[in-house]
Amino acid sequence: MQTPEEFLESNGLATRSLDRAGLIAAFQKEMEAGLAGEPSSLKMIPTFTSPYGEVAKDTPVTVLDAGGTNFRAGTVTIPSDGGEIRIEHVEKGEMPGAKSPVSQEDFYTVLTGHVKRCAPFTKGSAVGFCFSYPAEASASGDAKLLHWTKQIQAPEIVGQWVGAEMAKRLDPAPSKITVVNDTVATLLAGKAIEKGVRYSAYLGFILGTGTNVAYIEKNENITKLKDAPAGAMAINTESGGFNKIAQSKFDEAMDRKTADCGNQRFEKMISGAYLGRIGLEVFKAAAREGFFSEDAKLAVLQLGALESYDLDNFCAMYDNGRPNPLLKVFTTPADAAMARRLATPVFERAAILTAIHLAAFIIKTGGGTDRYAPVSVCIDGSTYYKTRVVSFPEIVTKELDEMLGPRNIFYSLTVCPDNAPMVGAGVAALLK
Repeated sequence: MQTPEEFLESNGLATRSLDRAGLIAAFQKEMEAGLAGEPSSLKMIPTFTSPYGEVAKDTPVTVLDAGGTNFRAGTVTIPSDGGEIRIEHVEKGEMPGAKSPVSQEDFYTVLTGHVKRCAPFTKGSAVGFCFSYPAEASASGDAKLLHWTKQIQAPEIVGQWVGAEMAKRLDPAPSKITVVNDTVATLLAGKAIEKGVRYSAYLGFILGTGTNVAYIEKNENITKLKDAPAGAMAINTESGGFNKIAQSKFDEAMDRKTADCGNQRFEKMISGAYLGRIGLEVFKAAAREGFFSEDAKLAVLQLGALESYDLDNFCAMYDNGRPNPLLKVFTTPADAAMARRLATPVFERAAILTAIHLAAFIIKTGGGTDRYAPVSVCIDGSTYYKTRVVSFPEIVTKELDEMLGPRNIFYSLTVCPDNAPMVGAGVAALLK
């Protein structure tokens, strides 16, 4: 009989044998195609936003944050003394359209109401808006909503430039409204916390329920843009859609059960919404191959769903005070040990793929050739920081050192500040 490691490898779930160099090359090929407007699994969306420039300090600015079913607004101040970023006058509420249909007037009334509420606490009238829905960016810093996600019911907003629509309803109109998505905001948040370090390039990376990367690209390389200005800008890569990667039999089985089968292939291999589902497919296939006792086999095959945090807590032998369904499935020490041996590589692979993912974009920036001017990689997301059974930060650092060291590319992994979307939106508004 195969060992658990041989079983996983024979079904395509590899860790040690992952082709790091080959996957980096595949990522880069997809990047180039996306920048040229050719067919690609990476959308490579130009954002017309750049972290290069001076950030106004000690200048409170209004920020809005919309990206789920909740909405937040307040003010952000970047202190000149390098102290803690101040996020003040915050109010949280329901995203308009989250629970019931809303008209465009009611939608914008919520947004502009917060701008007016925050105005007495700010210097100047600029607004930074983290708007994390599929959108097209403009050279003026606005964003046009392409379609809603997360079941938001505000159909009139689709196709509108949300910043311009807000400005129409404000008197006086703001000096500027800069609209960015959460990944670009994460990139800009890295700019907010740089202290005594000169960065040569910037990345923003999110690994939570889903995943995405934004990075800085020279405008001359974005050939799908006609008459692009000189300089560089952030690219929203939508990297979770990368599909030039072989899936294991377990990934394929899990994917067939999703509503968007065939899409977001890379995201489904590394992010928190899917790791538990992959683990469940591993357990079911292993049960059929005789890796568990008969009682555990029957219990596994009857298990209908498995959340990532339950799988992680089980593998890490961590009691979070909530009933873990796997403790009722693997009731003997032998079955529990086997299950952990089979499932832990699901998380290990995700961490290694995360490193490959980041290495490809770090290399693409062209930065990091000087150890005193590394590439800033600002990272946010619960899967990256809160996974217990393996340490994503440790594995990613080790892998990046091995992949980038021989290339003499220097990088700096940065823990995002709290409330990174609001901080990044503030930086977007305060950049000169």
